[in-house]
Amino acid sequence: MTIRRNSLIAILAVCIAATGLFAYFYHAFWSPDEKSRSEAGPHRFLLKSGRARVHLYFSDTDHRFLTTEDRSLAQPYSAVERARSIVYALIDGPNGPLTPTIPAETRLLAIYVTQDGIACVDFNRAISEKHPGGSLSELLSIFSIVNTLALNIPEIKAVKILIEGDEAETLAGHIDIRSPFRPNMLMIK
Repeated sequence: MTIRRNSLIAILAVCIAATGLFAYFYHAFWSPDEKSRSEAGPHRFLLKSGRARVHLYFSDTDHRFLTTEDRSLAQPYSAVERARSIVYALIDGPNGPLTPTIPAETRLLAIYVTQDGIACVDFNRAISEKHPGGSLSELLSIFSIVNTLALNIPEIKAVKILIEGDEAETLAGHIDIRSPFRPNMLMIK
């Protein structure tokens, strides 16, 4: 009888300890308060409300590098819907002093992610027709899209940019966009 009672007490203690650990980790990693958000790290931090802290990459004010702007965006479970939400935020432009990398007239026509992790992002012609031009500006636009998607969505390894459903040679006359791009950390300041 004593062995059975001691076993029951031991099982009860383990259950209480496991519940305490679960509560601790739940609060430490999923709590929406500012302290836990700032300690969690930069990418892919899911909040209780179904939102995630993401880094959007926009041009710095000197138009030489990409700089991050943290934003909390709704994050559906689907990688495609998360990517769509992020691209819409990029098109809307920065909230702070950074410079947009995608013309405001640009519209996202379609987006899908292949089994190989390549996101195909299809824009209307405004992305090239309204682009300010210049090879550096073109690089900033491309890697704003690529880095933002690939560094915030683990399922995306590379990004291919399409215009009106077609493979275009360049975005604005300088950089060949016929192949998918992987993230380029050298573009980030």
